[in-house]
Amino acid sequence: MICKEIIEVIEKRYPKSAALGFDNVGLQAGSLEKTVKKVYLALDATDEVISNAIEVGADLLITHHPLIFSPLKSVTTENFISRRIVKMIQNDISYYAMHTNYDVLGLSQLLSEKIGLQEPQVLWVTQEQEGAPIGIGRVGRLNRAVSLEECCGIVKNKLQLSSVKVFGDLHHRIERVAVSPGSGKDAIDFAIEKKADVLITGDIGHHAGLDAMEQGLDIIDAGHYGTEHIFVQDMKDFLENNFSEIEVVPAPIKHPFQIV
Repeated sequence: MICKEIIEVIEKRYPKSAALGFDNVGLQAGSLEKTVKKVYLALDATDEVISNAIEVGADLLITHHPLIFSPLKSVTTENFISRRIVKMIQNDISYYAMHTNYDVLGLSQLLSEKIGLQEPQVLWVTQEQEGAPIGIGRVGRLNRAVSLEECCGIVKNKLQLSSVKVFGDLHHRIERVAVSPGSGKDAIDFAIEKKADVLITGDIGHHAGLDAMEQGLDIIDAGHYGTEHIFVQDMKDFLENNFSEIEVVPAPIKHPFQIV
């Protein structure tokens, strides 16, 4: 299987045109003509991930977050970002990133299904595709009303988390739920507008959390990684369903920080 053939299938389902304007998605290093027998999947192209991809003999690394986000003025071993690019090229690994195009067309819906939302609708519309709205996040109802504390338990169970950060009264009644994978500060106003009882997201700071509470919105901060690591298994399933001839190796779930 040639790299560009894999990319064509990915971009048919998750076109780059669906990505937000600030983003950088697509092939970021390596050759489109590279023969691919093994793919390594991860959320981020860290040094550890790249070393693991080399160790398992991967020909293509696919991550959710782009390694190259801001313009690089040079590609040398003197910079920690470009050093990773050099390492992949030296080991003949092509590198592809799919970020907000996947958020819009895959991850937001996947997260809503994990949490169990009924009839989810787009939370934050970014554009239309074939006349239908697409965008970041989803909002819908649980199949029954629960307390905020019980909702936290659902999130921890479904996303395999040991803890979450909560803004709100644990006894509050929760029925209408908004989800926004990754960094969700910008989703708060949309969740309030859609009359959600709680927003499940990540990267919520002190002031954003307090301000949300003051406006009647509880927050469950399940972490950036916590709400997005489900990308890896989902893309493993997608690739295996479309390419029986390639081996797909997922990075293990490994949270980037510890709470002690």
